[in-house]
Amino acid sequence: MVPNEDRVSPPFPAMFSYMMLGSTPAGDAYTTSELTDMGKRAGFGGVSTKPAEPTPETLIWFEM
Repeated sequence: MVPNEDRVSPPFPAMFSYMMLGSTPAGDAYTTSELTDMGKRAGFGGVSTKPAEPTPETLIWFEM
């Protein structure tokens, strides 16, 4: 689940982020920019995301 940068849309990933925060002290769902930053710090060239329609999930892959 990858919420938009506003962290409140789309609804399902935003609810997932809220549930993760409530179930674990450090739980979260990361935005594309946060995932990109993590990937670059780990040595990857970038991050690509693509909606896994018709589900609310998102495919994420780190590029070399």
